[in-house]
Amino acid sequence: MNKFICFSLHYLIFSFTFSPVNSRENRASLIGTTCKTTPFYNLCVSALQSDPHSSSTDIPGLAQIGANKVKAKATATLKQITNLLEQSKDQSLKKALLDCVDYYDAIVEYDFPTAIDAVVKGDPKFGVQGLNDAANEALACERRFEKQPKFPIEGDNKVVHDLSAVASSIVALLL
Repeated sequence: MNKFICFSLHYLIFSFTFSPVNSRENRASLIGTTCKTTPFYNLCVSALQSDPHSSSTDIPGLAQIGANKVKAKATATLKQITNLLEQSKDQSLKKALLDCVDYYDAIVEYDFPTAIDAVVKGDPKFGVQGLNDAANEALACERRFEKQPKFPIEGDNKVVHDLSAVASSIVALLL
């Protein structure tokens, strides 16, 4: 009986000592493997690892994290566009910014909720479509500045596009 108790204690100590490391390594491996399927590996790894829930989730959870990153960045970019619109005196710049407000409203109010709802309900096809739409909305915004001397939200818009492509690729793994 003493050997059984001793063995059990050793097993428990060994399990608690090494399981979290293996679990952490498995999660890092899941993120790495998942991100290899996306067009922007480094952005994917950075975005997913920055969320504390990524260390204890599966691919649908990573898809939700990716979609949430799109929403957060799109919402921040929309606020930036609104601020630029309020400050601008140039009418052609205002027109381009107003169009971008429409595109970003679509991302935040339609594309993101569609993607999340699809992932939660187990219908990833619509999740991929919603996130691809978000990427296309960001490209449409960029095109509005082709005749402008500069694109004031270029960096942020690129991140929204790229995050959308990353999240779409992750959701596509659920198909």
